[in-house]
Amino acid sequence: MIAEVQHSSLGTLRTLGTPVKLSGTPGVVGAAPPTLGQHTESVLVADLGFSSREVDDLRATGVV
Repeated sequence: MIAEVQHSSLGTLRTLGTPVKLSGTPGVVGAAPPTLGQHTESVLVADLGFSSREVDDLRATGVV
């Protein structure tokens, strides 16, 4: 139940593995958890429709 993954700032990180073990489609832990704010811009732009300029403005005002 313990998986080891490489984290960008913590090095090797021990985390919970996948609890369901299926022979045909075994689950795997593919990546370490993201760092704080790592995906903020991609979520704001790709998922919520903000422009890069709007994200820059949000950063400049301390919103994100």
